[in-house]
Amino acid sequence: MKTRLTFVACCLGLMMLGAAFGQDIRYNFDKNTDFSKFKTYKWVAIKDAAKVNDILDGEIKAAIEKELAAKGLTKVDADPADLYMGYQAAVGEEKQFTSYGTDWGYGSGWYRGGWYGPSSTTTTGQTSTIYIGQLAIDMYDTKNHDLVWRGVASKTIDPKAKPDKQQKNITKAVSKLLKKYPPEKKS
Repeated sequence: MKTRLTFVACCLGLMMLGAAFGQDIRYNFDKNTDFSKFKTYKWVAIKDAAKVNDILDGEIKAAIEKELAAKGLTKVDADPADLYMGYQAAVGEEKQFTSYGTDWGYGSGWYRGGWYGPSSTTTTGQTSTIYIGQLAIDMYDTKNHDLVWRGVASKTIDPKAKPDKQQKNITKAVSKLLKKYPPEKKS
């Protein structure tokens, strides 16, 4: 019985770690766009997007610029540019309730032909706040100002993490996200 309890506890722990430390990456794009024609980009502010502090802004842009340079895109500071590039960053909160029960084993009822006495069960629980960081990157074709690519990375974060850990999370999220750019052509 003790090994079964240990096994179940380990499985639950691994599932929670995977959910807590994994990044959720989603993206979408205009299927009619020829992404091979884009060679330059220019940063633009997204209307009504929440602003981040200057340090975080610089870290996010540096991570994105590094990945785009590796893909052959060049940043320009003035028009003409092939793409307008913008991002949005946010931190949201979710509540998590965790409960633990002590009702392992047999309960009350009939057991092997006889009455097995009543059992007692205790359930305890706690709530915790989980912080979810989200980074969305938008690319617009400058000719028509149409959104042609959008990617979103979400991850459980520790708001009290040290700056180097925060930078590592940003770099990893941007890297995983921009692996999806340019999208593959389906034949």
